[in-house]
Amino acid sequence: MSNTFEQFDLLPEIQYGIQDLGYKSCTPIQAQAIPIILQGKDLIGCAQTGTGKTAAFVIPMLQFIQNHPGKDIKALVIVPTRELAKQIDELIDGLAYHSPVRSVAVYGGGKSDDWSVQQNAIKNGADILIATPGRLIAHMQLGYVDLSQLKFLVLDEADKMLDMGFYEDIMGIISKTPTSRQTLMFSATMPPNIRKMAKEILKSPEEISIQVSLPAEKIRQFAYLAHDHQKTALLEVIFSHKTVGMMILFTSRKRFVNDIVKSLRKLGFQAEGIHSDKEQSERESILNDFKNGKVQILVATDILSRGIDVDGVTHVVNFDCPQDPEDYIHRIGRTARASADGEAYTFVNAEDIRKLKRIEQMMGKEIPKLALPESLGPGPTESDAKGDRGQSGPKRSFHKPKGNQTNATPGAKKKFFKKHQKPSS
Repeated sequence: MSNTFEQFDLLPEIQYGIQDLGYKSCTPIQAQAIPIILQGKDLIGCAQTGTGKTAAFVIPMLQFIQNHPGKDIKALVIVPTRELAKQIDELIDGLAYHSPVRSVAVYGGGKSDDWSVQQNAIKNGADILIATPGRLIAHMQLGYVDLSQLKFLVLDEADKMLDMGFYEDIMGIISKTPTSRQTLMFSATMPPNIRKMAKEILKSPEEISIQVSLPAEKIRQFAYLAHDHQKTALLEVIFSHKTVGMMILFTSRKRFVNDIVKSLRKLGFQAEGIHSDKEQSERESILNDFKNGKVQILVATDILSRGIDVDGVTHVVNFDCPQDPEDYIHRIGRTARASADGEAYTFVNAEDIRKLKRIEQMMGKEIPKLALPESLGPGPTESDAKGDRGQSGPKRSFHKPKGNQTNATPGAKKKFFKKHQKPSS
């Protein structure tokens, strides 16, 4: 049986998006889940991070929505945190680049004007809502969230949502959706409360259980606890003590890619960046230059981590800690390919310490922490860890001291209306 996405007879627009992101073959959960979802069946997936579960439900959703145009909300993805909501929204943005499908992430804890941006997006006909429970309920209470035509309901990281006390909120939201919907539930674990919820909301579901593939043992992993303004100088220190052949540097924030590239060039490195806003031809040209040795450092976002398949990468740097351990696995897996060795360094600020702990829990081991050079001053400590439920402080520019905060986050409104201008092929 084929292990490629061609086996699913997907629309050309969706195939183009898959190709843009560099997906070459299906992960096990994608191979098993996509045909089940395309058949209209409910699904419960026991899938830990690192299995590719997000694309497993996004791809068939896009197929259906593309075939059923209209201004109704057709899919609702409920998630525990705003970080996960943004991550899924960005993946949809990449996979749906060639289609008219529109999504909006609905979450709290952002800028003051986020509420009106989300409200306008909902009212103007977003096809897919990705939402945290509390924020969605707040919008629903004002009467303009119409879920009567909903086709897909997805609960992602269901076990985490129940641990956070969202059971009543989730059941309240579900009560406003049609019983004819298709329901998909994904959870890393299957405790009794998850089984109970599944029986209440799913109809004769298919069940899939997938285990995560851990990174190769030959990848030497290290972490630095560093403030954002220390990270560029820390890179320079690594280069001064290591023989770096080819490096891929990952950042979770697309808006930082160009700034990081500029900083690396000022330090004398040959660097280029790729992210989902660049044209496919431009990304391919940069990637070819990297493969051919014309570029030493490639700066990329999580959304492209699975599509970068280059031999000879000696180092991977996580400029910030990925939100999802799944992305950590894919990031560092770009090095130590074939019979080669490789090193992976992760820069962890105070807000990301909890994310690092989740990565360590998933891998079943601690990642060694290296001391910052004295010249950089003290970094954060584990006692500085901040919560990750949407209540952390303002994001800081990676290259500036703490006193200089950045407001560079592009609004969702700009992204939402940009989707009306996508090419058809």
